[in-house]
This record gives sequence, structure tokens and C-alpha cells, in this order.
Amino acid sequence: MTSRMTDLVRSTTFRWALGIALWSALLALAMFGFVYWQTAAFLREELAETLRLEVRAAAEDPAGAAGRVETWIAMDRHATHYGGVFARDGARRAGNLVARPPGLARDGDAARVGATIETTDGPVADEIWATALALPDGGTVVIGHDTDEIDRVRATTLRAMGLGLAPALVLSGLGGLVLASRARRRLAATEAALAGIRRGDLRRRLPVGTRDDEFDRLARDVNRMLDEIERLLEEVRSVGDAVAHDLRTPLTRLRARLERSREQATSVEELRAAIDQGLAWIDQTLAMVTAILRIGEIEHGRRAAGFAGFDLATVVREAAELFAPLAEDGGISLAVAVADGAVPIRGDRDLVFEALANLIDNAVKFTPPGGTVRVGLAETGRGALVTVEDTGPGIPPPERARVFRRFYRAEPARGTPGNGLGLGLVAAIAGLHGFSVEVGEAEGGGARFAMLCPREAGPSRDAPFKTKARDPLSRVGEG
Repeated sequence: MTSRMTDLVRSTTFRWALGIALWSALLALAMFGFVYWQTAAFLREELAETLRLEVRAAAEDPAGAAGRVETWIAMDRHATHYGGVFARDGARRAGNLVARPPGLARDGDAARVGATIETTDGPVADEIWATALALPDGGTVVIGHDTDEIDRVRATTLRAMGLGLAPALVLSGLGGLVLASRARRRLAATEAALAGIRRGDLRRRLPVGTRDDEFDRLARDVNRMLDEIERLLEEVRSVGDAVAHDLRTPLTRLRARLERSREQATSVEELRAAIDQGLAWIDQTLAMVTAILRIGEIEHGRRAAGFAGFDLATVVREAAELFAPLAEDGGISLAVAVADGAVPIRGDRDLVFEALANLIDNAVKFTPPGGTVRVGLAETGRGALVTVEDTGPGIPPPERARVFRRFYRAEPARGTPGNGLGLGLVAAIAGLHGFSVEVGEAEGGGARFAMLCPREAGPSRDAPFKTKARDPLSRVGEG
């Protein structure tokens, strides 16, 4: 029982209901306090103005002051009017006040004072509002009124506040329970979905309502994060399988070659040839591991601290010049179309060069002799656009959404050297810089890669989540 009570007190429903009830109580107290303050102030000012008018009227006619005071007293049937006319020495001449109230200034202003009032049963002490003015002969005229009316207003206000506060607390508490229960139902559905995810069901998603409130927006953000986590886990699984497969092949060859050479080699030259071949396979394996580590480093944004301004046009020309001899040896025409003038952009110059080099290398690798590779740079309304086109076999539309995945190789690339990490590296670099990469079909066939480099692009904290290609054009690293 104690545990249940503790859980209830700690629950959001209880705290919401209690918070709403207390807030409503504070509002009620503030409202009643304001009403009392305004009403009491109004009554005090009205009473003070009446007393000031009466005492002035009595003082303006010293001969008739006593009669004016008696008239003021006689006007009230409930014996709440008080007054008196006093000589210079303080002796009472008229009125129902036994003595002039002590501390009452003779300036015609009203003040709350204590007074001794004469009744049929003798003098009685009371608290009244009074005002006094001096007469020409040195005497004093006093006009007063008791404070019962203001006291009744205070008592009435306090009674109303007491009577109204309890229903307000009950109703606000019920309202808080209703609102909290609705929120609790939504939280219960969210908790159920999260429990399923913790059990390994990564396809579960948080429920999203139709009101588009804060809960819905939060649920959508969490669902997007879960989508990305599911994709990344799937990618990790596929990468693990691909790494194991790609490492097994060169290692198996290396082991077989070493065993064969140990048994069959008859000269130092044959042993050296076996060692050279083994070193080549080891270098291939190390290159693949290095590429994986490099992609991970880039996706974690460690290179973003070295961003600086550079001329993209110069980088494009240098990347094209690097592969010009290779294209010429393969009988391929390499055309470069870069607009005149500098194209300033901010980022890591070496990484951008590496991304462009991978794109041009791919284009040259898959273009047959006699074909053409076109490298271009143009200014657009959204930024600088770098394009690499070739006249090779192209990429089938169903595979365009997967070419940026690590170790993925399209069907036409199966027979060419490589490990499927080049475009993955391009995707990571683009994501780090906030660039976007699209793959499509070039005019006349072949593949066309376009990388858009906005001038205001910079390091993106979400870069690792922006490297997913999409159909019909794979957009990578959209910032």
C-alpha cells in the first residue's frame, strides 16, 4: 500500500493535478485580494472625501459649528457618525466625542484614529476615521465615522474567498487529473513502443497524433532518429559481412601462395615473386582498412576544425590534371570546363580534392577506350555545381540509391579492381561539408555525378545521418 502511494505521489498525473490545483488557488487568492484592495480603497477614499467636506462646512461657520456637528450625528440612525466641537483648552462644547482624538492633525485630512465616544452607557473606546480643522477662536471641530463598513467588506471578502476556494481547488484538481490522464495515455503508448524497441524490435515507432503539438513533434523527431539508427545498424551488419568477405579473399590467396611457394619454390627468385605477390595482397587489405578508418574519421567530423576558405575552381582543375595521363593512356578524352575566375568556398581543401579525385577516377575506370570523361564547374543560384560525366555503361536506376554504401559495387563494376569504398568516402566528405551529391544518367548514356557546394555550407553536426542515397537521385550530405 505504501509503495502504491509513493508511486502515485511520484507520478506525473498526481503532480500535474496538484500543480494545476495550487495554481488555481493562487489565482483565486490573487483575484480576491485584488477585489478587496480595490473595494476597500474606494470606500476609504469616499469616506475621507465625505469627512473633509463636512468638517470644512462646519469650520466655515464657527457660530453654527455645534449645530452642524449635531446634525451630522443625527443623520445616522445606526450611531456610526461621530463629531465634536472643542474649546482651545480641549473642553467639549458639543457632539458625542468625549475628547479630541489624540494625534489627529487639524489639517482637514482624514486618518484612522482611536477615540473615546460618549454613549448612554458612558464613554466607550472605538476606532474611527476622523478629520479635524481649527476654528478662528482656537477651538477645534472634529467629524468622524466608524470603520464598520470597511471591516464588513474585508470580512465578506474573506468569507467569499474561503467558500469559493474549496470548490476551486476541487474543480481544478479534477481538471488536472483529466488533462494528466490524457497525457498519461499518450505516454503509456510511447512507453509501450519504447519497450518493444528495447526488446530488439527496431521497426517499432512512437505513436504520432494529428494535433501536431509538442508531443507529436517530439515523437516524429524520435522516429526519425530511430529510422537512422535502424539504417546505421543495417549498414554496420552489411559492412561487417562485406569486410569479412573482402578480407577473406586476399588472405586466402596469400596463405595458399605461401604454402605453394614453401613446397614448390626451387630458387630465390621464385620466393621473392611469392613474397611480392603476398605484399601486394597485404597492401590491398591495408588500403581497405585504411579507407574504412578514414570514412569513420570524416563522418565523426574530426576534420571540421581545419575548415578554411579556398578556391574550388583551382581544386577541380588540379584533380582533372592528376588523371589526365591515366585517361590518355587508356585512350579516353578528358574534357574540363571550369568557369573563369575564382569560386571561393569554405571547407577542407584536401578532403574536397580527394572526393573529386574519387569521382574522376571512377569515371576514367569505367569509360571504355575512345570514350569521354567531362569534368565541369559552374555557378548556380544555390552554389557551385561540380559535375563528372562519362560515356561508360552507367548505373542502372535500381542501383543508384545504393552506390554510396560502403563495399557496394554495381553489377558493371564486378570485374574491375576496387573494394567499393570510393563513393562511400565521397559521401562522407560531402556530408561533413554540408554538400549534396546526386547520381543520374549523362546525356548519351553513362553516369553523371553532380556535387552541389553551397557558399554558406559548413561543418554539419548531422553529417553522419545525411549520407543515405535516395531514388531517383541519391542525395548525400544535404545540409
